[in-house]
Order: sequence, then C-alpha cells, then structure tokens
Amino acid sequence: MPHLALYTFGVLKSPLAEPAPLTREFYDIGAAVYRKISRQPGYVAHAEAADGDRGALFGADWGAWGEFDVPTWYDKGRTVETTALAATLSLWTGPRPVFDAVYTGLHREALNRRYDWFERTGHPNYVFWWVPDGVIPVWRDGVSRLEHLHDHGSAPHAFTFHDSFTPEGTPTRTNGIGPKSD
Repeated sequence: MPHLALYTFGVLKSPLAEPAPLTREFYDIGAAVYRKISRQPGYVAHAEAADGDRGALFGADWGAWGEFDVPTWYDKGRTVETTALAATLSLWTGPRPVFDAVYTGLHREALNRRYDWFERTGHPNYVFWWVPDGVIPVWRDGVSRLEHLHDHGSAPHAFTFHDSFTPEGTPTRTNGIGPKSD
C-alpha cells in the first residue's frame, strides 16, 4: 500500500541558534509536537538526523532520507549559527491522519502561533505526494515538489489538503477536507 509523503518548509524570523525567547519557545513546542505526532494513528516515520543535533541541518547525516535541501527561495544562512528555517519530511498512511494530527491538539496550538516564528513568504509551506510502499522519500523530492506546487498548483505529483489526489492520480476529497464534490 502506498504511503503519503509530506514535506513542510518555513522561513523563521530568527536563526535557530539565536537564544531569543521566541526561538526557545519554538524549539520547546516543536519537540513536544514531534513526540505527540509520532504517536498519532496513521503516522509512519519522519526524517531525523543521525546525530540529532538541533540546527545542524545542512551536512547532517540523514540516512535514507538523503542530503538536506531547501527551496530556491530560501535566502538565509546555511551554517548552524545562521540557519533560519524549519523543515520536516514524513510518511503517513493517508491524508486524514495528517489532517487530524495537524489541526488538533498541540500542533494546532503551535499552528495558531506560526506568524510569531515564521515569515510570510508567499510560497506554499507544505506539499503531499504518494510513494510506493517501502520507498523513503529524500529531501530533494520534497523541495522539488514544493517548488512544483508553487509554480504550477496542485497535481497528482504535488498537492495539498484542498486539492488532493489518490495514489492513482484521481482527484479526491477526504470528508471535511478540500472543496466540495459536484
């Protein structure tokens, strides 16, 4: 059975290494959100650096998830001291479990505060695509699909909750997600 890949990307207002209260708050909430999401029904796995070092994204060993990459519009630092981004890459059983994880509980609380931490870039901040069972997407997959979504809109190759597709490429609607069917 195919899995749903999810790549998220946001540009932070300040570098990850900055000791400002907002950065610490983001880290603290982020760690708690990850713990909760990893226990969510429908969650399969997410990319984690082998050394687990917060902020060491570029050059970290991501194992099967590949080399860390970012969209072309990211124009901030790439060192531990200057990196100002948050990105995730994960696998799920389908869109409903992701929706439930994102829009309820602790993640919903954090989402409500996103503009405290993230810049408004005018670019999409997440993208979905289907991968065959046993395939682990790599960071470059997520980046290229997010850029495709930005440039061309939703398609079976790269889509959102509101304009989603089945693994076979048919437009679909999950109950309570996306536009109403005719």
